[in-house]
Amino acid sequence: MRFLPVFLDLQSGVVLLVGAGDLARAKLRLLAAAGARVRWFATDGQHDLTGLDVAEASRIELAAGDPLTVDLAGVIVILCAGAGDIGPAMSARAKAVGLPVNVMDDLKHSTFIFPAIVDRGDVVVAIGTGGASPVVARRVRERIEAVLPARIGELAGFIGRWRKTIHGLIPEFALRRRFWERVVDGPIGALVLAGRTDEAEAALKDIRDPSDFAGALPSGQAEGRVALVGAGPGDADLLTVKALRALQDADIVFYDELVSPEILDRARRDAVRVPVGRRVGKPGIGQPAINRLLIEAAKSGQRVVRLKGGDPFVFGRGGEEIEALRQAGVAYSVVPGITAGLGAAAQFEVPLTFRHEALRITFLTAHKAKDAEAVDWSTLTDEKMTIVVYMGMTAAPSVRAGLLAAGRSPRTPVGVFARVTRPDAEAAVGTLDELPDLVENIDGGPAVLIIGDVVAHSTPWRQSELAQFASYFQVAAE
Repeated sequence: MRFLPVFLDLQSGVVLLVGAGDLARAKLRLLAAAGARVRWFATDGQHDLTGLDVAEASRIELAAGDPLTVDLAGVIVILCAGAGDIGPAMSARAKAVGLPVNVMDDLKHSTFIFPAIVDRGDVVVAIGTGGASPVVARRVRERIEAVLPARIGELAGFIGRWRKTIHGLIPEFALRRRFWERVVDGPIGALVLAGRTDEAEAALKDIRDPSDFAGALPSGQAEGRVALVGAGPGDADLLTVKALRALQDADIVFYDELVSPEILDRARRDAVRVPVGRRVGKPGIGQPAINRLLIEAAKSGQRVVRLKGGDPFVFGRGGEEIEALRQAGVAYSVVPGITAGLGAAAQFEVPLTFRHEALRITFLTAHKAKDAEAVDWSTLTDEKMTIVVYMGMTAAPSVRAGLLAAGRSPRTPVGVFARVTRPDAEAAVGTLDELPDLVENIDGGPAVLIIGDVVAHSTPWRQSELAQFASYFQVAAE
């Protein structure tokens, strides 16, 4: 993020607008809508105020002279739109005195840029692309326009009118925030969005005990809870809507090492983020310590998210954590996530089941060689069974040895799929006999191994087959 979104109070000073034509008039309309006081230097001498009402036009000063020499006292920002060569010169002048400046379509000479805007009164959404593509920003704005309630600004204004009163009744910040969440998400918010503000006002006045309405304990403290949330294999777009909601509600997030930064960025900005995971071969704080942290945070009244890579209940120790929460009397919920095996299957087109070919799936974990040696491989020799091995890179030689010794064919298709659904995902495919060599071709994990005939349907396998055919024809031609 190169440009930090901020909201300027344009009524606190004068906005200096330099330029002409449709570009300048478009900026003028935007500034007028924000209630700005504008001093406009029309570089073509044409001060056209068409489309502005009387009140808006009254706040615009039609300036004459040279904007490069005008007194900048009281000016809070400088805009150049359709200003030609004057734009860079005005930029230099603005930077010299520390004023923010925007030269339209000129990032080099701008210290801020204009976003695409969704305007709902008190609710304003700004969408930016760092100046790279206004068209993309416009498309995003259109989608937000389609889903954002028309009266969302009225809801914000409704809360604003009651904010001071409720602050006096509920001084504790976390509890007060939960009060407003219940208002926004419940019947009162629905009334405002339906245009029935008088009824919403009456309903809010009828709340006898705001603290009780917000879900306070007898001590007046907010009631805490824990959400075990599956973060999926890495792609932030694979988070469920329920997972996003939990992250946005969280006061504190305890996250695994494998959770991507893009997913962490979906959490509420002021949520505390605590890393508690570990990678294979590296020390961690241990599961009992994690359990204690979850319990302590919830009992202090916080909404806790335990964010886990993949799914909490697929080799994620989610079962252990809810057992600890139950024993401690802490409320909890579980939000499933896409497990890495399914992410690999989708990305690399490996159908884990296939009619008449693969009728069963077995998921197992093999952190280390001793984990693989403890598996009863004799139960996994069915050719119509797909085997998905988590954390199996280190134990790959033992996985191969166990399956071969149990009678699985050395020609069984195998794939090693690393960092699935992420931009740097990669795969290596071959046969069971080649499994350790395939792992060597992978540039680091985490990775899942998929073993079974279905791997032959995958994209990497087909690409490998095509490459072999191409090599054969090349040799034949020579």
